[in-house]
Amino acid sequence: MCDCEKLENALIKREINTPEGVITTTVGPNSATVSRDGFAKQIYSRLFDWLVNRINASIGQDPSSDKLIGVLDIYGFESFKTNSFEQLCINFTNEKLQQHFNQNVFKMEQEEYTREQINWSYIEFVDNQDVLDLIEKKPGGIIALLDEACMFPKSTHETLSQKLYEKFKNHKRFAKPKLSRTAFTIQHYAGDVIYQSDHFLDKNKDYVVAEHQELLNASRCSFVSVLFPPAPEENTKSSKSSSIATRFKMQLHELMETLSSTEPHYIRCVKPNSVLKPAIFENTNVLQQLRCSGVLEAIRISCAGYPTRKLFHDFLHRFRILAPEIL
Repeated sequence: MCDCEKLENALIKREINTPEGVITTTVGPNSATVSRDGFAKQIYSRLFDWLVNRINASIGQDPSSDKLIGVLDIYGFESFKTNSFEQLCINFTNEKLQQHFNQNVFKMEQEEYTREQINWSYIEFVDNQDVLDLIEKKPGGIIALLDEACMFPKSTHETLSQKLYEKFKNHKRFAKPKLSRTAFTIQHYAGDVIYQSDHFLDKNKDYVVAEHQELLNASRCSFVSVLFPPAPEENTKSSKSSSIATRFKMQLHELMETLSSTEPHYIRCVKPNSVLKPAIFENTNVLQQLRCSGVLEAIRISCAGYPTRKLFHDFLHRFRILAPEIL
């Protein structure tokens, strides 16, 4: 329910502020397409946030409560034929969660030995901090370099890839596929994933176009109008674009802080087959899921300490024949 003529102008024209005044120009097909996609993304994003807030309000979430029960539902590492910006974000999240899981399992082992007063030596466990630094470290991580590339109009996915190759040529977790000039491989916790950088720049840009905001705020549909309240004055003067990756990183940081302040319990779901039928067990597929979800590493941490555990009563009952005089 927007004004059709204004909507058309907002998509195909752009106002540029110059010392002589405001100049209106018509943009080319490519820029108009980016403008249209940005417009759609804005609506989707606001609608998504509205829906999440509505659900949280409806289940009676109390922001002032000092107790919290949360459910974090996540599938695990993703590696498809084509892996783009979305997979990098998802796998970055999985690396963070994997580190949290490993540290928690390791910490529980330590506490158990301390509680039982068992003499034990340090257990080595795989620390994936180097992968996290590769992706998120400032300055010089992949996200930082991607954000930097987005600020320069002449950047392309080829120039971005070349910068990554140059920066990380000696990094043990980063590799350049032999037959590609734009893809790159990250050696994740769960295995190698090849990313195609083709749409990284477009997907990372989050254009907030003032004309779009005003247009949607003036919608005759009250719901759409509420989704797009007038922007504060200081916001309209600031930069018109922000980075999806940086915002994602900040939200992930908040999630990890929440997880670290709670007592986690893990439920591992394993899909026995990919055809969704009973009585079929695909060994390779199940093993891959166990690897990707960190279960094998958790078992390895347990085995590195004391893998056999019996309750004191059971232990006594089983081995009392060895020292009857004590009983």
